[in-house]
Amino acid sequence: MMNERNLKDMLYKEFARIGKSLSSPKRLEILDILSQGPKSVEALSKATTMSVANVSQHLQTLSNSRLVTFQKKGNYVIYELTDAAIADFLNSMHTLSEKQFVEVQQIKQEFLNANLGMDGVSLSELKDRMENGEVLLLDVRPKEEYDKEHIPGAVSMPIEELKEKLSTLPTNCDVVAYCRGPYCLMSVEAVELLKTNGINAFRLENSVQDWNQFEDQIN
Repeated sequence: MMNERNLKDMLYKEFARIGKSLSSPKRLEILDILSQGPKSVEALSKATTMSVANVSQHLQTLSNSRLVTFQKKGNYVIYELTDAAIADFLNSMHTLSEKQFVEVQQIKQEFLNANLGMDGVSLSELKDRMENGEVLLLDVRPKEEYDKEHIPGAVSMPIEELKEKLSTLPTNCDVVAYCRGPYCLMSVEAVELLKTNGINAFRLENSVQDWNQFEDQIN
């Protein structure tokens, strides 16, 4: 007959499986990328600058912990998070890490200092200005991430295509660019490019998940 001690030992052993799989910085990065949408092993390899073999090893560990699942599409294996709750957990971990570790705060401050003069926009301001037709919102993430989920009204313009499509942008309103959140540099690169070409541009440091939470709060 199982006693309370045995029950707790078994329970926390299972909890620890998740903890062990999160002990690698690279696996955390992979999960962050997958929180934006499904990715092939090759796409994850490119995004993390790891070899396909190393990415595959990390994905196997995450799969064993049931944090990711996969399916085959032609010659590719496509991975995604097994549950939306994992993305929420990652956001909570980021918030806790920033609160608990001065190192995270310093890294974020260095990033902000490096981009001083780059005007930002809040979610509430963005919502108001979009409703008034005052801004064009650009999603500069890869197209498949936009297709998975995006801020309503945003136009997909991956950072790799932005330079070629500058001439298609309207000149009678401001442009706001966003990507994967505060630690993603794609929107920074986009705003720099837009401003260099005479376009009045702003950066939204929030992610699609932040937008969804914002909408839930006001509705």
